[in-house]
Amino acid sequence: MPHFLLTVAVIWGVAAVTPGPNFFFVIRCALTRSRPMALAAVLGIVTGTLCWALAGWLGLSALFAAAPFAYAALKIAGSLYLIGLGLSVLLNLRRTQGEAEPAPGGPSGLLSAWRWGLITNLANPKTAIFVASLFSAALPPEAAWRDGILIITVMMGISTAWYIAVALMFGRASMVGSYRRCRRWIDAVAGMIFIGFGLKLALAER
Repeated sequence: MPHFLLTVAVIWGVAAVTPGPNFFFVIRCALTRSRPMALAAVLGIVTGTLCWALAGWLGLSALFAAAPFAYAALKIAGSLYLIGLGLSVLLNLRRTQGEAEPAPGGPSGLLSAWRWGLITNLANPKTAIFVASLFSAALPPEAAWRDGILIITVMMGISTAWYIAVALMFGRASMVGSYRRCRRWIDAVAGMIFIGFGLKLALAER
C-alpha cells in the first residue's frame, strides 16, 4: 500500500469511528426500523461520503474561500436539518406519550432511509474542508489522477465497513429488545444529540 494511502486510511478511520450524526442515525434506524433500512441508511451515508470526497478532491474548499456565503448557506441549512431531526424525535415522544408502541419519526422505506442517510451526511459542510485538508496532506505533489481515485475508494471502503458493522450490531434482536424497554429515554437522548450537533455546527466559525 502506498504511504499516502496508509495516511488516509488512518486519518479517515479515526474520523469515521468518532461518533457523530451519521453514527447516531444508523443506530436509530437499526433500533427503530429494521436491519435492511439501517443498511439502506448506510448506503446513503456512503453516497454522501463519495460526494464530499469528490468535492474535496476537486477543491470545493477553494470555492468556500472565494464565496464565504456559499459555505455559510450550507452550514445554516445543515444545522437546521440536524436541529429539525432532533426536534422531530422529541416531538414524537410527546405525541406518542402513553401509547404502547410509539412509531418514532424517521424514514418509512428503503429509498427514504437512503435519502435520510445521504442528507444527514451532507448536512455538515465542514466535512468538505476536512476532506480537502486530507487530500492536501496525503497526496504527493506528483500524484496522478488515479491516486485521487484510490483515496476516494479507501474512504468509501472504511465508511462502508464501519457503518455496516454498526447497523448489524445494533440491529440484533437483543439490542432491539433493550431499546423497546428503554425507548423513551433513548429517543430523548438521541433527539438532544441531534440538536446538539446542529447547534454546534451553527455556532462554529468554520
